Amino acid sequence: MQGQTTLLQYEAPWPVHCLDWSKSATSSQRGARSAFRLGIASLVEGYTNRIAVVGLRDERVLVEDDYTDYPDFVALCDTVHGYPATNLQWQPASVHGWAQGPASTELLAATGDALRVYEYNSDAPPTGSSFVGRQPATSGHTLTTKTALSGQSKVQSQSLGAPLTNFSWNEKSPSLIVTSSIDTTCTVWNIETSSAITQLIAHDREVYDVAWLPGSTDIFVSVGADGSLRAFDLRSLEHSTILYETPAPKHLPTPAASPAASARPPTSPLLRIGFNPADSNYMSTFHMDGHDIQILDMRSPGQPVMELKAHHAPVNAFAWGPPEQPLLATAGDDCQVLLWDLASFNNTTQGASPRSASSRLNSPRPDAKKRIVTEPVMAYTAPSQVTNLAWSAQIQSVAMHEQWLAVVSGKAVKALRVA
Repeated sequence: MQGQTTLLQYEAPWPVHCLDWSKSATSSQRGARSAFRLGIASLVEGYTNRIAVVGLRDERVLVEDDYTDYPDFVALCDTVHGYPATNLQWQPASVHGWAQGPASTELLAATGDALRVYEYNSDAPPTGSSFVGRQPATSGHTLTTKTALSGQSKVQSQSLGAPLTNFSWNEKSPSLIVTSSIDTTCTVWNIETSSAITQLIAHDREVYDVAWLPGSTDIFVSVGADGSLRAFDLRSLEHSTILYETPAPKHLPTPAASPAASARPPTSPLLRIGFNPADSNYMSTFHMDGHDIQILDMRSPGQPVMELKAHHAPVNAFAWGPPEQPLLATAGDDCQVLLWDLASFNNTTQGASPRSASSRLNSPRPDAKKRIVTEPVMAYTAPSQVTNLAWSAQIQSVAMHEQWLAVVSGKAVKALRVA
């Protein structure tokens, strides 16, 4: 539609490290403003970091590119977080059928020195009303700590658990969150009871990311500094399944004099892991300082089935779009945000259930051959390095269902409309 805005911007008072787009219902009854709500977290030295919720100041910016009376976004509320948050996520969309609370209440979780769950409350205006004049957009918004979880580590002697690197919120059972830690462990928490269900030693070195298998409350995967991707099943914790290990460096350095150093061969750490929401056979990952994205198939463990090669500097982040249009967005130090449509490359099995994942782990596909993909379907060049990104859910606008992608460069957050 001619005249529609394609870019919204927000300048934070501090460098932004992580962000997430609210997954709340975006029905027309609540208006477009409720769909354009982001959680952001700072990255500053010391114990003075903050988490903030920002929202659309005026809906007119969505249809008028030159509407400049107000900023596109405004801070609705914020709170102290202490150390920098390593990840930030709004509650899954499925929470709306689980949480006991008003529609104006949402949960927001963050990891750092602990797993913290916040309660965001917005006193939304009644149906049919709208802000006029210069009425503040921040009235009635609060962000309060609901719970903070930090348990005793299996491999550490201190009273508190080690710092957490990441987490994944279970969509099917939203009371479950699994966290990863630098102490080699993963912990499954029940945030309703504020208790740890289980903690397991997941890797030989630090664990950097973790993700629930879509549709499952038992199976999750993790990646870490040991260069491996592993799958765990809570119904059988005696062993894990190694789905992928990074190849050994081609040119090994001269063995160190110290036996302790030689006992740890050099590896290429894996930093992130994420499932394709439209086909949970497929996962994406990338290596520390790597320029490429590896696509893995749970049915073909051992090597990637696809590699995405277009970035010219280390990759920092990726994010899969909603299942309705699962584009993969990637971002890196080359100031590029690239969008990949992998549907034509995936030999998907229609109707496959994520619940069958445990049987898929040891059922390799004999026809798996690695494809090299070098052409993204869309690209955006940012003014500086892009460190993180997040998709919106499908937003129901006046004209169509649309998607937006938020990207982080320093203090700037830019929301891009994806046609």
